[in-house]
Amino acid sequence: MSHHQYHKEQNQTVKKIIFAFISASLASFHASATVVEIRTNMGSISVNLFDQDTPETVENFLEYVNSGGYANNVVHRLEPGFVVQAGGFTYNNELPLDTIATGTPVTNEPEFSNVRGTIAMAKQAENPDSATSQWFINLGDNSQNLDAQNGGFTVFGQVIGEGMSIIDEISELPRFNLGGAANSIPLIDFSADDAKNGKEPTEENFVLITDIVVTDSATVTNPDLNPTPNTQINNDDGDTPAPPSSGGSSGGSMNPLALIFMAVSAVVFRRKLNR
Repeated sequence: MSHHQYHKEQNQTVKKIIFAFISASLASFHASATVVEIRTNMGSISVNLFDQDTPETVENFLEYVNSGGYANNVVHRLEPGFVVQAGGFTYNNELPLDTIATGTPVTNEPEFSNVRGTIAMAKQAENPDSATSQWFINLGDNSQNLDAQNGGFTVFGQVIGEGMSIIDEISELPRFNLGGAANSIPLIDFSADDAKNGKEPTEENFVLITDIVVTDSATVTNPDLNPTPNTQINNDDGDTPAPPSSGGSSGGSMNPLALIFMAVSAVVFRRKLNR
């Protein structure tokens, strides 16, 4: 083998190693799994969940999904240009709305930014680790408002496909005050005159979530998604938790870039020995 040919093959080997490690690193940072479908009376919305980056939040959400906790749920809050919120109440043929049973609050995981099309957990004021069943979908870029407030609101998934067209239709519905948490609730085919005349909305008037189901539980789904990281979390005036390490446990882990450097160094060292 000629000296030139030898170096050419070695350079190709280095490039392959770098490409392989970069690909593996990106996969560990941005790989996502589990797609769920939010089925409503206005259409279905597919959401890709960020299992690897917000594992506790996704597990918490899927517990409600798998137990049927979101069946017959009501979209109870709409703030145009801000959020559409659900996950807390059901309609059982009479008002007020019923509160769904909730489990243990989940630990906050403020990895990603509250930009348009992301789904995040709602929680109690001044209590970062208080999220249970309620979630919201961001209608706009709410990063400046929500990424640092109250420890940062945990984004755990992203609407995919044509789902935001359904969310946008919901956001254009008129809102009404039915009291309590439903003081800004969107209603279908219900007018201000109806409210003025004391008419009570029925099942046909609510934006109902008939169910949320898992449609793809593959190890990795939609790996092309590149969620925006939360860069505001440490700018809050209060005591906020540091973002957890991306892609799993931090114990004994090594920065992928360090692995790339080590691999390339090994090849270069080998080349020197073989000269």
